[in-house]
Amino acid sequence: MTDSPNSRNKGSSITRALDIIEAVVQADHALSPADLAYLLDIPKPSVHRLLQQIQAEGYLQTNMRGGIVPSDRLHQIAVGVIYAGRHKAQRQAILRQLCETLDETCGIAMPDGIDMVYYDRVQSSWPLQLHLPVGAHVPMWCTASGKLYLSSFSRARRGQIIDSLALKRMARNTITDAGQLEEELKRTRLRDIGVDNEEFVDGMVACAVPVKDHDGRLIACLFTHAPTIRKSLEQLLEFEPALRHAAEQLRILVEEPAEQD
Repeated sequence: MTDSPNSRNKGSSITRALDIIEAVVQADHALSPADLAYLLDIPKPSVHRLLQQIQAEGYLQTNMRGGIVPSDRLHQIAVGVIYAGRHKAQRQAILRQLCETLDETCGIAMPDGIDMVYYDRVQSSWPLQLHLPVGAHVPMWCTASGKLYLSSFSRARRGQIIDSLALKRMARNTITDAGQLEEELKRTRLRDIGVDNEEFVDGMVACAVPVKDHDGRLIACLFTHAPTIRKSLEQLLEFEPALRHAAEQLRILVEEPAEQD
């Protein structure tokens, strides 16, 4: 079967491939090849051919149910676009100002598979603190940023992810029961703020707010943490307005157009 003249005129193979990638990353569930053919008005044979090429290059992959989802290569590109090097100075300035306001370490975490990755951070000057360097991977189910990210999914999608997690006990208050974790994620989604009440590390509390794009989708988490000997979780949550203000500054920064030379 070959494409009709009308379908061929709708765009080049490159344009169609980009349309497929865009549809996959914007969908709230994994799309099938048939879904993509219908949504984009592309003949099914063309969709299958393009998907084979895109998957071979590592931008998309097929999940266990046969749906098309983003792969690691596309994720890395997204991270690079969201936090391009040209924004590093401004991003660090926002984090440093927040760190001085809270007098605690602040940073940005982004999802990477079933982990959260510390993408950027500004360390407080206190001698007693938890040191997790940029690039460190932390679990989703027991960290403020991880729970906030999980809460952004639909209930069905959250259930699928929770079922794939080990839910290993990391600290005294780690939630290891899937049902209890789902209830915690419901509360997190309602409050739009993630908390870690000594769930990742004994003696440490944390909270995180979302950094969202113009469509309201979570693209990163802005977090802060402190030892309980210095601040309780309740005291840390008093800084929620400052965290949300900084998250809004980061959102505006991400959406700024590139300066022309």
